[in-house]
Amino acid sequence: MKPSRDIASLLDIMAALRTPGSGCPWDLEQTFASIAPYTIEEAYEVADAIARGALGDLREELGDLLLQVVFHARMAQEQGAFDFGDVVQAITEKLLRRHPHVFGGAGALKVDAVNELWERIKAQEKAAQARNGNPQAEAGALAGVPVALPALTRALKLQEKAGKVGFDWNDPRAVLAKIREEADEIEAALDTHDADTIGREVGDLLFAVVNLARHVKADPEGVLRATNRKFERRFAAIERALAAQGKSPRDATLAEMDALWDAAKKAEATDDQK
Repeated sequence: MKPSRDIASLLDIMAALRTPGSGCPWDLEQTFASIAPYTIEEAYEVADAIARGALGDLREELGDLLLQVVFHARMAQEQGAFDFGDVVQAITEKLLRRHPHVFGGAGALKVDAVNELWERIKAQEKAAQARNGNPQAEAGALAGVPVALPALTRALKLQEKAGKVGFDWNDPRAVLAKIREEADEIEAALDTHDADTIGREVGDLLFAVVNLARHVKADPEGVLRATNRKFERRFAAIERALAAQGKSPRDATLAEMDALWDAAKKAEATDDQK
């Protein structure tokens, strides 16, 4: 086989890898469950390439993610459930169905109207699934948020769903007051010296912070990733400054590292103004 731009070649390669007797032993022993963590990992690597603005890496990571789709589809085909073509058909049907303003007679719409139309169509789909006996479609207002999502993202989606049925604050400052309340509860929990109690209160605080991010239209995963990168960048500056002194962080005091952190922060602020 040779590399190709044709999706059929990728499907053939996957089929060969999964062929008993002549295929790859590792690929042959995989299941949906064993591959799922790799699928999640590849999606994160796509997001990482985008965050870094590395389009060359993005091309490669998108290929890795596509392989995950092909892998799952091949395993499903082996069980007689569906194949890759069914996956393509399902998503094309959904896109056509959910975009009547592009492919139907709904006409040109503004973004807010498109969002309302999208939600209305999704509700119709859910009702149809319920009529067809899908128990998931008959669940409550918070149904349909995957448990495997990152906790911050899942919290955001749960809050969005609750907000759509009226369980929400109208003012970000009310959410900020809730954050202060949760912080006070953590302080009280610290006096108990009970790790489980303290942990639960920290979880409540994180949930409230996600809610504030939602109200100010900030993606909690995105802003936390940005803060993580900022922390890495500034800590690296601390390490470089210490290395110039012939020291490592383990050799430095917290006061020294705090001073270097402030210097790195000040240098970044100066660079931003240039």
